[in-house]
Amino acid sequence: MKKLLAEFIGTFWLVLGGCGSAVLAAKFGGDMSSTLGIGLVGVSLAFGLTVLTMAYAIGHISGCHLNPAVSLGLAIGGRFSFSELPGYVIAQVLGAVVAAFTLSIIAGGAPGYEGGLASNGMGSVSPGGFSVTSGLLTEVVMTFMFLLIILGATSKRAPAGFAPIAIGLGLTLIHLISIPVTNTSVNPARSTGPALLEGGIYLQQLWMFWIAPLVGAALAGLVSKFLESE
Repeated sequence: MKKLLAEFIGTFWLVLGGCGSAVLAAKFGGDMSSTLGIGLVGVSLAFGLTVLTMAYAIGHISGCHLNPAVSLGLAIGGRFSFSELPGYVIAQVLGAVVAAFTLSIIAGGAPGYEGGLASNGMGSVSPGGFSVTSGLLTEVVMTFMFLLIILGATSKRAPAGFAPIAIGLGLTLIHLISIPVTNTSVNPARSTGPALLEGGIYLQQLWMFWIAPLVGAALAGLVSKFLESE
């Protein structure tokens, strides 16, 4: 239960901090012409910082997965028990949903707020108008690389104590690349929380943000297991 609570809290922080930065601070005061907000770079850094801070805070308790794709990739890579996978996924999704609900209440207190919780989307709802094919490929590749970073940085042969930095900066880089394409998921739980509240096309496309990250994570788990084998 301690592990599951840690995953719930960690995923809550990831969604509140990452999506919250996009909704509340990307453009100062909600003024889309403002140059005082944190912008794409700031949002990318915010997502990375949520993982970095939680990795140091709860990594020793649950491993700080915060992401069903990460849990799956670690299990396939031989670093995590498949028997624990369902509990972790449930805790992560619940944390993301509660965070999205919390963010909706906070954002609703701003004048002129018209909705939006930084949901992920492809095609007509892609931030940059990228196609569904581009979005799916991006999510698979970015999740694949994210898991390789995680599995490599947490290897017994890697320098101890630096994994959270590599993982946090890796997630920052992933967001810098893919926010224009899908608003960056690489995390089915992160996608689920906002989509459930926003509904519409975001909820219709949600299955894509489960399948693509899980495929990327599974491939990374297999590749990492091969690379780490003696």
